[in-house]
Amino acid sequence: MDIIHIRRLEIFANHGVIPEENTLGQKFIISADLYKDLRRAGKTDDVNETVHYGQAAVLIKQISEKSVFKLIEKLAEEIADALLKKFPVEKVKVTIEKPWAPVRLPLETVAVEIERQWHTAYLSIGSNMGDKEQYLKNAIEKLGSTDDCKVTAISKFIETEPYGGVEQDTFLNGCLEIRTLMTPEELLKRVNTIEAEEGRVRTIHWGPRTLDIDILMYDNETIYTDDLKIPHIDMHNRMFVLEPLCEIAPYAIHPVLGKSVMRLKEKLGEKES
Repeated sequence: MDIIHIRRLEIFANHGVIPEENTLGQKFIISADLYKDLRRAGKTDDVNETVHYGQAAVLIKQISEKSVFKLIEKLAEEIADALLKKFPVEKVKVTIEKPWAPVRLPLETVAVEIERQWHTAYLSIGSNMGDKEQYLKNAIEKLGSTDDCKVTAISKFIETEPYGGVEQDTFLNGCLEIRTLMTPEELLKRVNTIEAEEGRVRTIHWGPRTLDIDILMYDNETIYTDDLKIPHIDMHNRMFVLEPLCEIAPYAIHPVLGKSVMRLKEKLGEKES
């Protein structure tokens, strides 16, 4: 990935834990690296294919001056978030130096450096109670309106038989691709909130539900905790997941099994036939 560097932008602002820092202010030196494929810009000489670094610098200055934060960690987070949402970049690195930090020791500066980026996640959605299609549409709308998420692909909805041996109505299932700034844990919390808002009650394992949202994959990460397992531990055994997922991401690779979604679907089809 190519990088646009904004180096050591000097800003006078009022961030700090000590009250005098908030009233008197001090100098901050801010650098930002913006990661973007710049080949088209280099080939076409088209300014629309790159990032206007002047506008990026102005945005950094505006964010730094408009608010007062105790921590430069918070300031760095706000700047990274704004840059990712304002400009077509994949990742940013933000460094904030505080050369006048009140530590009463001979030092050049203290600094915080963070990296933030867009992530790709695949979710399955399902419902087998009430207006099933409306529940799925509500889930898509709420994910799309979430501040740190963008819904980038939606599969067709398919009707499937219930999974898990509990007698119940048929399901309507689909899959989504999203781009998100959330961590996997933050995304899990968000989808659980959406499920609850749509009346999901967890009483019977594999039982009927108004809305079920599962995180299938998140970049190439593998996570195994009590609360979260990525990739989804049973996705490769569920045709109602693989069929709609194959529609929107046939070549996405399962990070544990090392096979594409298309190949997993083919293998499960061979097994079931």
